Amino acid sequence: MSDKVGFMGIAGMLLVVQIAFGQASAERPNLNGVWQAFGTAHWDLEGHNASKTSATRTLGALGAIPAGMSVIEGDTIPYQDWAIEKRNENREDWQKNDVGVKCFIPGIPRSTYMPLPFQILQAENKIFIAYEWGSNSRVIHLDRPGTEAQLPSWMGYSLGHYEGNTLVVDVSAQMADAWFDSVGNFHGNNVRVTERYTPMGPNHLQYEATIEDPEVYTRPWKIVMPLYRRVEENARILEFKCVEFAEDAMYGHLRKGEWKREAKINE
Repeated sequence: MSDKVGFMGIAGMLLVVQIAFGQASAERPNLNGVWQAFGTAHWDLEGHNASKTSATRTLGALGAIPAGMSVIEGDTIPYQDWAIEKRNENREDWQKNDVGVKCFIPGIPRSTYMPLPFQILQAENKIFIAYEWGSNSRVIHLDRPGTEAQLPSWMGYSLGHYEGNTLVVDVSAQMADAWFDSVGNFHGNNVRVTERYTPMGPNHLQYEATIEDPEVYTRPWKIVMPLYRRVEENARILEFKCVEFAEDAMYGHLRKGEWKREAKINE
């Protein structure tokens, strides 16, 4: 698919959504626009040093994980003892098990801080968010209080309401396979995420996500980070359908002779 066709497909989808949903009330905070989180939370929510990955073999420094500060209130995730062991198991082989490597949908809140922008389209009873990563999307329902999803899904089920100038979103029914980052920080089947989007000015949002899962953590915990409006002329999300980029990592070992090549690299 050409860049032009890809862009027209996304632009057309967003236009249809905007027409279908209508316009947002003037009394509510205006969240419309293209936003992006900057930092290293998609690698690791907790503070971490710079480190190598398998990509440094071919990309050198461009394939390394940069150092980053924690975005968690209290700095670390309050895991139960068994969950710490599980997180450590995930971390040992994260380059094979991370859903981001496989181009699976990252879930919430991780989709918010993946290293590509997303666009919010705000209407009276619905909010549509289109993510450039994987060309994923979700709908936040403002008109379904008290309802629940019949089945879990990668993006979960989002119910929203306003508290003053803040959009509050309750997200439930997510897949347990999705991690919070690349290094194995995880949740269970019954995780509950409460997001808060608060304008800090015309071009910044304060993003908070409180995580509750008593089967995995000793208490609820929260991440906090700013979101930045993309203010360049004609800012937009583009197409990043990542399935084709995940094939080598997932299935490359099945190619004839691949095990010999890997053995030679690891000598």
